[in-house]
Amino acid sequence: MSLLMLSNLAIAMPGVTEWLIILAVVGLLFGGRKLPELARAMGSSITQFKRGLKEDPDTLDEGSGPKDSKDES
Repeated sequence: MSLLMLSNLAIAMPGVTEWLIILAVVGLLFGGRKLPELARAMGSSITQFKRGLKEDPDTLDEGSGPKDSKDES
């Protein structure tokens, strides 16, 4: 890697101070009570997403796919 590429990467990545500022802002916005709920919801969403990726497409529910809305009049 060239020195110029490394310096651009160092500029793009947030440092420790920036992460602390970001965490402080998130803490102020959501509060101490809401953060565990958000983390729990995010964790369960990731788990469901991974489970959905592992499922065989043939075993998916028929109701979860797009429906054909044909009028049979």
